[in-house]
Amino acid sequence: MSQTQYTEENIRSLDWKEHIRMRPGMYIGKLGDGSSPDDGIYILLKEVIDNCIDEFVMGAGKTIEIRIKDKEVKVRDYGRGIPLGKVVDVVSKMNTGGKYDTRAFKKSVGLNGVGTKAVNALSSYFRVESVRDGKLKTAEFELGELKKDSDLEDSSKRKGTKVIFVPDEGIFKHYKYRTEYVAKMLRNYVYLNPGLTIDFNGEKFYSENGLKDLLEDNMSVDDMLYPVIHLKGDDIEVALTHHKTQYSEEYHSFVNGQNTTQGGTHQAAFRESIVKTIREFYGKNYDASDVRKSIVAAISIKVMEPVFESQTKTKLGSTEMGGDLPTVRTYINDFVKTQLDNYLHKNPEVADKIQRKIMMAEKERKELSGIRKLARERAKKASLHNKKLRDCRVHLGDMKKDQRLDTTLFITEGDSASGSITKSRDVNTQAVFSLRGKPLNSYGMSKKVVYENEEFNLLQAALNIEESIEDLRYNNIVIATDADVDGMHIRLLLITFFLQFFPELIKEGHLYILQTPLFRVRNKKETIYCYSEQERIDAIEKLKPKPEITRFKGLGEISPDEFQHFIGDDMRLDPVMLDKSMSIEEMLSFYMGKNTPDRQEFIINNLKVELDKVEE
Repeated sequence: MSQTQYTEENIRSLDWKEHIRMRPGMYIGKLGDGSSPDDGIYILLKEVIDNCIDEFVMGAGKTIEIRIKDKEVKVRDYGRGIPLGKVVDVVSKMNTGGKYDTRAFKKSVGLNGVGTKAVNALSSYFRVESVRDGKLKTAEFELGELKKDSDLEDSSKRKGTKVIFVPDEGIFKHYKYRTEYVAKMLRNYVYLNPGLTIDFNGEKFYSENGLKDLLEDNMSVDDMLYPVIHLKGDDIEVALTHHKTQYSEEYHSFVNGQNTTQGGTHQAAFRESIVKTIREFYGKNYDASDVRKSIVAAISIKVMEPVFESQTKTKLGSTEMGGDLPTVRTYINDFVKTQLDNYLHKNPEVADKIQRKIMMAEKERKELSGIRKLARERAKKASLHNKKLRDCRVHLGDMKKDQRLDTTLFITEGDSASGSITKSRDVNTQAVFSLRGKPLNSYGMSKKVVYENEEFNLLQAALNIEESIEDLRYNNIVIATDADVDGMHIRLLLITFFLQFFPELIKEGHLYILQTPLFRVRNKKETIYCYSEQERIDAIEKLKPKPEITRFKGLGEISPDEFQHFIGDDMRLDPVMLDKSMSIEEMLSFYMGKNTPDRQEFIINNLKVELDKVEE
């Protein structure tokens, strides 16, 4: 057996775009199809916007215009414009960018000049225009290859930069931009940059009061125990209140304008400093979980040369603020101790409400402790032979945050559907939890029911979210029920359970509905699965003259061999999102409360009679 020669010819140097296209995950995290807020297509958009934000921070350009139509994205700022001689280099040469000059960008958010290059390399079409000093420079690329490099032209347009790109469908399969996710991202940008206007497809986003606006826009006044406490310092801003009914704590955290969805050193220090300050203010050693129960808060800090735990910057790893400032922990602790303590002294009625809330949380926790103990013992016994959960091998907490695989828990009803998914799933990353019939309507019930109801207790144990969402074992929780009346009812009951007790799972984009095909259209050569009436019509047209058409009535009818097509790479998921205009309490009472005349009227007004025109 001859040994393979290892010579200079074996060492291949990839050029910048090949490297990004071969390892896109290194640059933008996961790829995805747009159904999750951290999918790659949103990271591409974010990278382009980050450059516009840096211009705003430097005092250049107060408006950013964004247009997304189908798959094409346009972003225009009115900053200083990329220096005209560097337009091609800035978007196509690694390690070229203005972010290295720390005088210009002391606390910038951009990806060290990698951002727009990654967007360029991962787009089937990419165009950049820069207007500066009355001149316009344009360059066009396809998959990172320069196709057109125009000469300088005279221009009367306002100065600034415009980027147009179309993410490559070869990399981002079946993708679509969801306006809800884009809007949330843009809101965060304006909260962090008061005075900036972002115009997205004609809708304007603007904030005057920063993080105070963030909290007030995310919850209704009726849900707040007291008005938002808003505290600002040189490199720090915090806002907090307590929710009247929510069980969990909820944090929005940012570093240098970057939304750190996975927290980090700053968020940990913030949580710790709230507890410390409140204990000292009341002179009582309250349990930390009682202090933080139902808290809704936001923190934004600016750090010099931040260290993140992953390329997509969702978790801060830095312990230092930079310069001559103390550590992140000390800086946040000192700020919260001084400012929050002052606030509570000046606002005794708020201090009183917080103390009553803490005492109530303590009382509830003690009442629950006995039930918890019993429930845990039951869950322990059950997990030895937990018939409901067919687990997978790898879980979310097993990996470093920046190497996380997408792990999924399918919640199914009935044996046949559970059986089909169990046989066709990927046993490494996909688990199945089977429901027996319809779960309980948990609307208006206390947390006790989670422990007393065996099904909910086992579901909570499977997800590992009893203490905190930090320990969640699966990134995606997917409700997989039939698309009939019973299936829809089960979906509603499950969503009610999560909204009532674990709303942060929905707020952080972990809950989905599985889309399954309504029809199969096939001939001898090809099979097409159709998720809508239009797709069925298109498939019949494609496979004519006489394809065979099957209508799927329920998940149980789909064989395991076929099921793997719907839960593999081409899996289609609909994210469960919250409607900003309605509080959780209002929504639950309307849909899941007593049968009110309002709801009857809503049903009558929205009733659609659909005749099944499909030939069986």
